[in-house]
Amino acid sequence: MSTAITPQFFESFDGTRLAWREVGEGRPVVMIHGYFSDATINWIKYGHAAKVAAAGFRVIMPDLRAHGSSAKPHDAAAYPPDVLMRDGFALIEHLRLTDYDLVGYSLGGRTAARMLANGATPRRAVLSGMGYQGITSTQGRGGYFRNVLTNLGSFARGSSEWMTEAFLKTTGGDPVALLHILDTFVDTPHNVLAGITTPTLVVNGADDDDNGSGEELAAVLRDARFQEVPGNHMSAVLKPELGDAIVAFVTG
Repeated sequence: MSTAITPQFFESFDGTRLAWREVGEGRPVVMIHGYFSDATINWIKYGHAAKVAAAGFRVIMPDLRAHGSSAKPHDAAAYPPDVLMRDGFALIEHLRLTDYDLVGYSLGGRTAARMLANGATPRRAVLSGMGYQGITSTQGRGGYFRNVLTNLGSFARGSSEWMTEAFLKTTGGDPVALLHILDTFVDTPHNVLAGITTPTLVVNGADDDDNGSGEELAAVLRDARFQEVPGNHMSAVLKPELGDAIVAFVTG
């Protein structure tokens, strides 16, 4: 499938212009990408969106605020706590979605979890590239990215920070806007996670512990199971097994 899917735009709750892309027809599946990434890189380029669409779904892929084709304001006021969760609800309202599935990778997984914690009612949810600690204690991972974004150009070649900066350059990310995103993170308490009843698949790379334990996250959720796919946090999202796992769960 071509990666050149034309974006559509809407105004979020505060008037910020946000983009989404669509492919396929059928019951909607909203798929939210990770930090520094966008819908094209996360879902379209490596075939996940095409796979889900081929299974009979309307795949809806927003570009998060400060990412991809969406607006990237530099004003800190554009980044209140939980803004990505509120943007997610704004998209669902704009498209008048009622019966849908919700999928997220990494930051998208955390955003999906915040939506579930705040009343979203998808038929099923997939939280990927995300673990218990990445949802209940967001500043740990946030601190890592804050260090990268405030010390660009200073990291040893081959280090984790250097590779993160290289990915930022590949995606053409806006460091100022992306730094503001870190101020929007809100922890989800254990008891709130334990109260989520949506049937959920937690699926992570076998070597991915960047956001803590996926198995622990699945154990806390009321109706969830954990699945491993090959790879680490950066590579699992490139592999066909991730798309296969999403399709199997949403069609089950």
